[in-house]
Amino acid sequence: MKILVITETFLPSTDGVVTRLTNSIRYFIKAGHQVQIIAPDLGVYEFEGAKVIGVKATRLFFYRSKEFAMPTSKMKKIIQAYDPDVVHVVNPALLGASGVYYAKKLGYPLLASYHTQVPKYADYYHLSIFKGLLWWYFRKLHNQADLNLCTSQVVHQELLEQGFKNVHVWKRGVDTALYHPRNYKESMREKLTNGQVSKKLLLYVGRLAPEKEIEKIKHVLKASDQFALAIVGDGPHREVLERHFRGTNTVFTGFMHGEELSSAYASSDVFVFPSTTETLGLVITEAMASGLPIVAAKSGPTCEQIEDGETGLLYDQHIEGDFTRTILQFEDETLRRRLAKKAREEIADMGWDTQSKQVLDIYYDLTGDKQANISKIEKGNEQ
Repeated sequence: MKILVITETFLPSTDGVVTRLTNSIRYFIKAGHQVQIIAPDLGVYEFEGAKVIGVKATRLFFYRSKEFAMPTSKMKKIIQAYDPDVVHVVNPALLGASGVYYAKKLGYPLLASYHTQVPKYADYYHLSIFKGLLWWYFRKLHNQADLNLCTSQVVHQELLEQGFKNVHVWKRGVDTALYHPRNYKESMREKLTNGQVSKKLLLYVGRLAPEKEIEKIKHVLKASDQFALAIVGDGPHREVLERHFRGTNTVFTGFMHGEELSSAYASSDVFVFPSTTETLGLVITEAMASGLPIVAAKSGPTCEQIEDGETGLLYDQHIEGDFTRTILQFEDETLRRRLAKKAREEIADMGWDTQSKQVLDIYYDLTGDKQANISKIEKGNEQ
């Protein structure tokens, strides 16, 4: 099968979308399929033998830390030249919008996947007035696809309520060999705690942006001297956060990848996830695989992944101070160890193959009798 993937973000960028996508592409290629990728031109032109066609990228005035590719009429010639069996547009917004348009216009089977709650982000960038318009725009894009995927049951329900059609849940995955408690390193713990290894190390991994609500972690550091904080990642909000946490025991590392990132997880004590705008939060799964209990906001996607009091603790974002009170419970090392053990056990048998096979099966279905196969997929989701 010839698979064309059109994505708004790809290597060397690192986020949950890229992680899921690269693992899926690797699976497709090992299964003997051809893959071609169209992405913003960030200097990567090949991945695991798959050709990456770069489209000129630029920085947007409201998000200077990331480069995006704009819609382009060149998309038509690229699609025609490759002549794929199926087109998968990942997070269509800008470049992906032209992918949706031309794949539909040329009559290719089309799958679109929804990974980012852009309309919800509007509140954090003082653009709430545009939320209705954003929902209209993304609904219009996704409803041109033969089938849509999202990454959690709660987002699935929300998209249906917003008028999205043929929406199905893409299963979770994680590399349980890479992310494992055995990757603990004393040198990494010294780095992340700034030499104070006896403190309980809180870890945040992800994009540094206003909607992540990372600032609230400072209250924990002020309330107790038993904790240190490591913030792994980068983004447009980094300078603001560095000023905010100045004078606290906080270490900013920038991006980490691969074994270095797995060591950061395994060398920490508690994973903190303040955001309430995620569609899934792949870092939660990585942290659990690494043997870390989770503290996260009580929301639909987090409740699907975390069992409160068993694999982590959920706080109520609507109760002032509940985030701090929740984390302070980990002053009890017995509680931390119990939840850490359960978190790893919960995720130990997960991998990437199941979710990759799921989407490959959908590709097969879309290249056949579309309506009959969509009905088959729906029945499978109900089971």
